[in-house]
Amino acid sequence: MTAPSSAYSGVIPPVVTPLTADGELDRASLERVVGHLLDGGVNGLFALGSSGETAYLTPSRQDEVIEVITATAAGQVPVLVGAIETTTDRAAERARAAAARGADAVVATAPFYTRTHVTEIDRHFRELAAAVDLPLLAYDVPVCVHSKLDPELLLPLAADGVLAGVKDSSGDDGSFRRLAIGARGLPGFSVLTGHELVVDAMMLSGADGSVPGLGNVDPHGYVRLHEAAVKGDWDAARTEQDRLVGLFDIVRAARPGTASATAAGLGAFKTALMLLGVIDTHAMSSPMRRLDEAETAAVAACLERAGLSPVR
Repeated sequence: MTAPSSAYSGVIPPVVTPLTADGELDRASLERVVGHLLDGGVNGLFALGSSGETAYLTPSRQDEVIEVITATAAGQVPVLVGAIETTTDRAAERARAAAARGADAVVATAPFYTRTHVTEIDRHFRELAAAVDLPLLAYDVPVCVHSKLDPELLLPLAADGVLAGVKDSSGDDGSFRRLAIGARGLPGFSVLTGHELVVDAMMLSGADGSVPGLGNVDPHGYVRLHEAAVKGDWDAARTEQDRLVGLFDIVRAARPGTASATAAGLGAFKTALMLLGVIDTHAMSSPMRRLDEAETAAVAACLERAGLSPVR
């Protein structure tokens, strides 16, 4: 496998949004998260994705997140910003706000809450692309928006220059493979996987890179995994992926029946970053809760097993 020629490739973590105990943005901790990711060698940053709690943040707080991340990154890597809203006009408004604050690209889902037809989703992306002078990537996350972005929709949009790439968090590996095959004839179009437990397999299928939430915790590991895959060293890639699968057990720390899958996952990522000394608190947006003392200890044990040392 050779190094991909797509505009967005490599490891592009969806940056978590640290909060203070009273729910405000913790700017200093967010700056440290960005520094932690850059030190890990990542190839880009995805602000205001699912792992960034974008659905929980007010527009003014979203603007503040973009400003901190773009200022801290200072052009070292591209900053992709989520414009994740229920309708086209609302998403376009967020896309323009991101552009005004230094975003390098915009990432958008299909419309949601309202019932939509595939023709409306097609129109949604075309109108968004026309609304802002930045590259647009589609975010396929049916578990949240209840619409699947099939290759039959995405590839014509890419061929028409509407989409610069796709972040696929659908978990539909067959669909991803068909998308990667179809994208081979579209130079510059980026196919990114959000399926963080099988990045090695997705790279073998033709992915240009990954957008792993767990990459907030261990960016070095995902960068090693990506570099091994690009070199075609699949034994090394598998070994690194296996270690990261073990680290992902942190999302199981929340007691069953007490938290949503979203809260368990984001809570684990934030707790791990707190234990590693990157952020000050593992506060969560309401109505999600932070992990308790016993759950935090379980996260610490996973970190140690994966070779990461919590700050004592």
